[in-house]
Amino acid sequence: MTQRCVLLLGGSFDPVHCGHVAIARYFCTLLHPDELRLIPAGHPWQKPTMTTPAEHRIAMLNLAFNDWMVPIVIDTQEVARSGASYAVDTLHVLREELGHEVALVMLLGADQLLNLHTWRDWRALFDLANICVAARPGFALDNHVMDDDIEREFTRRRATESQVRDTPHGLTYIANDLALPVSSTTVRKALADHNQAVLAGLIPLPVLDYVQQHHLYQTAH
Repeated sequence: MTQRCVLLLGGSFDPVHCGHVAIARYFCTLLHPDELRLIPAGHPWQKPTMTTPAEHRIAMLNLAFNDWMVPIVIDTQEVARSGASYAVDTLHVLREELGHEVALVMLLGADQLLNLHTWRDWRALFDLANICVAARPGFALDNHVMDDDIEREFTRRRATESQVRDTPHGLTYIANDLALPVSSTTVRKALADHNQAVLAGLIPLPVLDYVQQHHLYQTAH
């Protein structure tokens, strides 16, 4: 059995929304990790422009994950990194820091899974971490829009939650009952439009207060 399990949730968090909180809560409840590490993006190569400076995004993470069920670490390595950020580089750094016996579990949304074949050295991700995906009800790996190589890798590596919890890397798990009908783009537009009806339930209240206090997202993006 592995000594420790660390969940990794990366993203632009621009802003932090209830979808981020929901995927973290789901897998924290499922896997009972020793730590949840939140990794705000610095200069993600697939998102060359960031709406909000890192200090605001980090502050929003602190608010959204305050008094969490497991210890929280906000890892700023990608923010501090010069040049483009790649997940494989971040995982290499974490392995050096945390050791090779720890179960590292990278959390993804279904949209990220569908684009995973475009990530740098995506096959190497399995040598460094397990990958858990939050998918909408009815999501299937054999969906015709998924890359064939990704489908094969995820199928052959499918594991139970206990196996993922106790294995350092190389396994996959898909939660088919976690609907996350929210995106940062939708939230930013609702904030810019002052659309309180749309915002209800999409963004944690402490984050909303922070956004309004600092006059963030005043124009639509």
